[in-house]
Amino acid sequence: MASKIGLGHEMHPRPTLLSDFILGSQDGLVNVLGILLGLVAAGTSTKILLVAAFAALAAESISMGAVAYTSTLARRNLYLSEIERETREMREVPELEREEVEDMLRRIEAKPQAWLDIMMAFELNLAEVEAHQPRSSGLTVLAATIVGSFVPLLPFLLPIGREVAVFATIILTGTMLAGVGVYEARTTSAKWWVCASRMVLIGLAAGFAGFAAGAIIGRF
Repeated sequence: MASKIGLGHEMHPRPTLLSDFILGSQDGLVNVLGILLGLVAAGTSTKILLVAAFAALAAESISMGAVAYTSTLARRNLYLSEIERETREMREVPELEREEVEDMLRRIEAKPQAWLDIMMAFELNLAEVEAHQPRSSGLTVLAATIVGSFVPLLPFLLPIGREVAVFATIILTGTMLAGVGVYEARTTSAKWWVCASRMVLIGLAAGFAGFAAGAIIGRF
């Protein structure tokens, strides 16, 4: 018991607007940037480049929204099943449950809901997933992915040269990634430059990986 409570196992955090927004926007920015740079490196025509990028935007947005919905729904279902199991154990073998939380349990056993909350948090490391969260997470990730995916495409939709468009999409995507990092820092009280730098480095590294893959494949 002491290892479970005394050592301070942390609860899994709830999905939040912040995490859903970062998941969708970063995924959209990075994936479409990587596709664009890869196709440019492979010498693909602008028409095919745009078709491929918009197809990726549509597929990735729906996929990410669906993944966010189903994964959050699975977490909710897991939480509900564990609540059912813990409730049954509290009723059928309360002496075993008491051993797991010792003195703390003795103080709260007169409060069934508090008892159940303690077991869910400290024994199972589970946080409640409310009924609306799967839908909310799915929609947030969907919207963020659409916006994030569209940003790298913008320069290629303007009447500018291809080389200028490539340079512009890198700058624009890097700026947006930095903005996502700053938003994360403001929400979590972390250092803004750390979050922004991390977001930019990870995002652009993935984007240039797409460029390298396109360049190599284009040779064959």
